[in-house]
This record gives sequence, structure tokens and C-alpha cells, in this order.
Amino acid sequence: MISLEPRHIYAPELYGDFWFNSGPISIHAMKGSIILLDFWDYSCINCLRTLPYVKEWNRRYKEFGFMAIGVHTPEFKFGRNPENVELAIKQTGMDYPVVTDNDSLLWTSYATRSWPTKYLIDKDGYIRYSHQGEGEYEQLERAIQTLLIEAGFHGELPELMEPIRDTDQPGVVCFRPTGEIHLGYLRGTIGNTEGFSPEATIDYQDQGVYLPGRLYLQGKWFSEKELIRFDGEAADQGSLTLIYEALEVNVVMDTAERHLTNVLVLQDGHPLTLENSGTDILFDEQGNSYIRVERPRMFNIVRNKEFSEHNLNLIIPSHVLSLYSFSFVTAPIASLISRN
Repeated sequence: MISLEPRHIYAPELYGDFWFNSGPISIHAMKGSIILLDFWDYSCINCLRTLPYVKEWNRRYKEFGFMAIGVHTPEFKFGRNPENVELAIKQTGMDYPVVTDNDSLLWTSYATRSWPTKYLIDKDGYIRYSHQGEGEYEQLERAIQTLLIEAGFHGELPELMEPIRDTDQPGVVCFRPTGEIHLGYLRGTIGNTEGFSPEATIDYQDQGVYLPGRLYLQGKWFSEKELIRFDGEAADQGSLTLIYEALEVNVVMDTAERHLTNVLVLQDGHPLTLENSGTDILFDEQGNSYIRVERPRMFNIVRNKEFSEHNLNLIIPSHVLSLYSFSFVTAPIASLISRN
């Protein structure tokens, strides 16, 4: 049996900025149906890792009176642009309704605190189940089925989804990866002794001594609230270095006025290879590994064969590049995986 929340909190209405894949949807008008609200952001790795489950649940249960609705509450300012959100919706294959929440009004009304967060709303409009972050996919799907039965469905429901990744297995024990690193002076953290100077440029000097989980800059960088932007001259070159522990590495970047920018990526002093490169890595004729930044989004740059510690170095050749955050993906501890 799944434990559902009591019928105490009525789901607030969905007053958003833009709707995709449908017209505006009213919670009140959807009485009798089960709704899954998924608060997400298209540049959030945890959100993107949960999307396959949401899409599949919407596909397999919509004929029984179930609907998924995405609520896109942007973490960064570029996420307020509906064109960016619409492109992400198309590229991820989301075919259910999505509403944008640019001023975080829905985020606040639902008391949401992190990306992603999911809420299950029952046939009478009450919030009956909620979950923050990744995981608990089996429990959430069981809750969907329980609410469908509670709503009056008496037929045969599909078998529960199999876990998509090893890290999704119930009871799995994973390594602790490096924590997310934000940039910008409001909540960013760097290892350089110069620190941040709000709305100003600093000529950073990389001293070559690194602490894990800190980011070290070289060259002239301008600090804004939620980003840092390379601010060197056309002939200058900037770089950043960090020591991390993870299976995968992602970085959120943007380039001004859609100016194509190639960013070189080195790991442990060498170009990436086909064995450890992320899905967004390209290679030139000399074997150099790089990212081509063409619009604001998250880029998957490293996929190691196993969880391990590495030195990551990005070389920035253009003054139009902005960086927002780095995120890291864990892996199961093989010796603790149950074989039963």
C-alpha cells in the first residue's frame, strides 16, 4: 500500500504566462481526473533525468483519466524566454501540456522549494502526494494507480515501469558526487582568493592549487547575479579549472546574441576521448574535444566509465560566453548492488 496525504490541501489554479501543447487548463474543470504536476526547468539535469518517467506515465495512463502537466519555473533568466522553452519541449519530446511560470507565482502557491518537484492531484482537486528531486518512481507510479482506483477505475492497470537506470533501482546505494556549483555573485562560489566583485570585472590569477568542489578562474571575468561572463579582449583567452568526483559532468552556458562559440574541454590535462566524452562533445581533426555553444542550455560534457575523481579544464576563446552552473551525476556502488 502507498501512503497518500490526507485531503486537506486544495491544489491552487494554474495561472501561467504561456501554454504549450494545449490551451490553459483549469484544475477545477479537470475534476474527476488525476493530475501530475511536474515543476521543472529545461536546464536542470535532475529534471531532465525524470522526464522519461513523466512522459511514459502520461502515455500509459491518459486513457484511464490521467494527465501530466509540466510547470516550467525558470532557474535562470534565459529560461523566461518562451522560445527557449518551446524548443526544449520539442527536443525532449514532451507531448503533454506545459505552462510557464516566469514570475514563480505557481512555484510559491504550491510551496515548491527545488527542481524537480511533483504533485499528484486527486479527482476532487486535492494534493495527495508530492516528491522532490529524483527517485521514488515506483512509489509515485503506485500512487497514480491508487488515485485512479479511488476515482472509480475498476479495470486492469499496466505493470509498473522498470527502472530506466541503475541509479533508479529501489534501495540502490550511490556514491556522493561533487555538489552543484553555481556561478554569479548571489550564490556562486569560487576558489580564487579574489572572490566575486558584483557587476564588475576582475583579472583572475589561477595559482595552480585546487580544492575539490571549487571552481578556479584565469583571465578577466565579469560577475552578474547568476552568471560569470568572460570579459577579455578579442585576443585574450580565459579558462576555468575544477576538481570533481562524479560519473558525469554538465555545464549550463550561454553565448551573447547567438554567437557560436567553441569551448575546449580537457580532463586530467588531455582532450576527452570517445570513451569519456559527453553527448555534447565534438572533436576536430587534431583530436581536440570541444563544446559548441549556440544557445542557452545545459551541455553534457563528460561521461566517465566509472565514478572517479578528475581535473576538468575549460578554455574560453570568446568574450561573449557566460557560465551559470556545473552539475554532477552519481553512480551506484557496485559492491552494494543487490543481486536478489
